[in-house]
Amino acid sequence: MPALHPTLALYEPGEAVATLLPVCDHYCGIEARMRKSLELQAELGPVFDVTLDAEDGAPVGGEIEHAYLIAALLASDGNRFGRVGARLLPVDHRRFSDMVQVVLQSAKPPAYLMLPKPRSVADVDRAATAIDALGGAAVPLHALVETHGALHDVHAIAAHPRIESLSFGLMDFVSAHGGAIPASAMSAKGQFEHPLVLRAKLEIAAACHAHGKTPSHCVVTEFKHASALMEAAGKACRQFGYTRMWSIHPSQIRPIVEAFTPTVAEVDQAIEIVAAAQAADWAPIRHHDTLHDRASYRYFWQLLERAHRTSYTGGPQLPAEVRDTYFGASVDA
Repeated sequence: MPALHPTLALYEPGEAVATLLPVCDHYCGIEARMRKSLELQAELGPVFDVTLDAEDGAPVGGEIEHAYLIAALLASDGNRFGRVGARLLPVDHRRFSDMVQVVLQSAKPPAYLMLPKPRSVADVDRAATAIDALGGAAVPLHALVETHGALHDVHAIAAHPRIESLSFGLMDFVSAHGGAIPASAMSAKGQFEHPLVLRAKLEIAAACHAHGKTPSHCVVTEFKHASALMEAAGKACRQFGYTRMWSIHPSQIRPIVEAFTPTVAEVDQAIEIVAAAQAADWAPIRHHDTLHDRASYRYFWQLLERAHRTSYTGGPQLPAEVRDTYFGASVDA
């Protein structure tokens, strides 16, 4: 009898496990940039999501026209992989339901819908109820934590059955403090120094991991400073527990993917340990004089999953044998 696949051997039945989303979430709201982003996704593959922005991207008074544009782009051949989502208007906006209805009428459904500025778990629930009533019950929901109320309710929001991912809205969060947090806290460096911002980041990441949801890190606005972006992405991934990050300029996509990509040494170690564990039917093993069991097996399996999600055309790739063994076909329960 062949050894169990890691996804069957390493998780308990009913255990909350986060959906494996691409590590980069790229935002764009102007038509030319939306089309360019779809072209870049077609080139690199589905290693990043494209979020078509109907909140900040829509002109005031032209929200519904913008929603029709988004619906057309969702239905277009440019949406090759089905990894294109949309950011909606806030739930209390008078055109919220109208926008949802237009976007959901697309011939290709969005990969997810982002809910901006919820003030509480009640706002998330109200938005989910409206979306479900309009035919979007199968579309995953993401939410932005950028208000005091959303941060207060972050565990309840992460536990909501319709939520797939939470993002940190750095800019709105800082401005919500009425000048008590300096503007420097919105910079690539300063956002990792101010205690109130750090608290928010950690609480969001902890809530997501507690409830099997994906934590998505906030923006770096200095898009021409590649070193600052790489440093921020590295900290988000390796120190703050984020498994996904926003991009707001096409030049940020590859650096974010690369920052979230495990090193060659990490991948090699993970391959050795997971293969040895599977050969031992997931019993404890000794690897280079270190004992490993199911707890560490899960870590190294998750590292391989992340390596697979960050493989793109012209970028790092898992060995073909590993891809075929673990990711080549669906796993039957």
